[in-house]
Amino acid sequence: MSGPVHLPPRTSRPRRFGRGAALTLVFAGVLAAGAATGTLPGEDRKSPEPQDSSVTAAQERADGKRAGGKALDDPAEAAYEAMADGKSPEESAEAAQEAVSRSGDRWGAVYSRGQYHAFEQALDGEYTGVGLRARRTADGHVQVTQVRSGSPAALAGIRAGDRIAAVDGEPVTGRPVTEVLTLLRGERAGTSVHVGLQRGTRAWSETLRRANLPTDSVSVSHLASGATLITVSAFTKGSGEKVRAAVRATPARAGVVLDLRGNSGGLIDEAVTAASAFLDGGLVATYDVRGSQRALHARSGGDTTRPLVVLVDSGTMSAAELLTGALQDRGRAVVVGTRTFGKGSVQMPSTLPDGSVAELTVGHYRTPSGRTVDNRGITPDLEADENALRRAETVLTGLGSPS
Repeated sequence: MSGPVHLPPRTSRPRRFGRGAALTLVFAGVLAAGAATGTLPGEDRKSPEPQDSSVTAAQERADGKRAGGKALDDPAEAAYEAMADGKSPEESAEAAQEAVSRSGDRWGAVYSRGQYHAFEQALDGEYTGVGLRARRTADGHVQVTQVRSGSPAALAGIRAGDRIAAVDGEPVTGRPVTEVLTLLRGERAGTSVHVGLQRGTRAWSETLRRANLPTDSVSVSHLASGATLITVSAFTKGSGEKVRAAVRATPARAGVVLDLRGNSGGLIDEAVTAASAFLDGGLVATYDVRGSQRALHARSGGDTTRPLVVLVDSGTMSAAELLTGALQDRGRAVVVGTRTFGKGSVQMPSTLPDGSVAELTVGHYRTPSGRTVDNRGITPDLEADENALRRAETVLTGLGSPS
């Protein structure tokens, strides 16, 4: 699933950074409905429970404000006021959405139960689906662009270039790809989906059983210059340790390019772990939650001498910006690319009567030097667009990495 930091309604601890453009985290065309987000270290990442203390408090406040006849801008309070007035759970969710709109909060949102579940699942480094990516062609068809090895789609013989004509008997030509992929994904592993396909003049159908599939958010390759390229598409569970392992496996004098382009966020503790691969302890970021100041620190023992370049672009968000800002402020990396997105706010989620989840911004985070990221982004040390990777290799050479 498109961010901010989220807070669990059960505690006062911050829960997630990120959300990015309306549910687009690590879905990358497969999940097609996530959220660029993150979870801070040591946090319980279970979905908010409807009967937790903050929800009860929200209901009590809503009852009190109802008596005063005041409009409610807190989504949870608005939802419970609607329920107290005899409205249905669906209508209470609409009331919550209206409260979010009134708040003027750019990152405020209401997620359905299914969206939030998919969001949680994505942060765990997996998603429910059939294992394919797709795009919409110029003539409106939905064409498969990639099939994951060993996935239900691959086992059924579907391959890149095939067209998806229908899902569960409903034609999909002309529909947005995100809608089609959401239909394919469903909400639970083990359920079946009937897919109509076309390959040239051949038309046929397959019944696929959805499965839980890993997202593989970290990939490692070796450049012709001898440098190691570590690409992180999202900070999902375990991604920080994968970055650390990749750095340890890199030859002693070789440089590293850390590619965070298009990284829409993820788990903040994973971003901090990734920072620990290149820092020997010290500050990674500070953040405030309703006036309370907190700090995040790297572990000791990171590689502080290896040449390092970080690649960023306008799709680099949230936890990825936090990591970039830390490495840049601490003089540990040269940042190459274009200005990052600028997502550095903190959200508090509240469970609504129908099981959906509402969020409003309650704070922001800063880089070690005190820079605010929200609405500003990170400015690279060296501007580069199409030839960014080539520029990164040139910079590594200048930093002492062998070519």
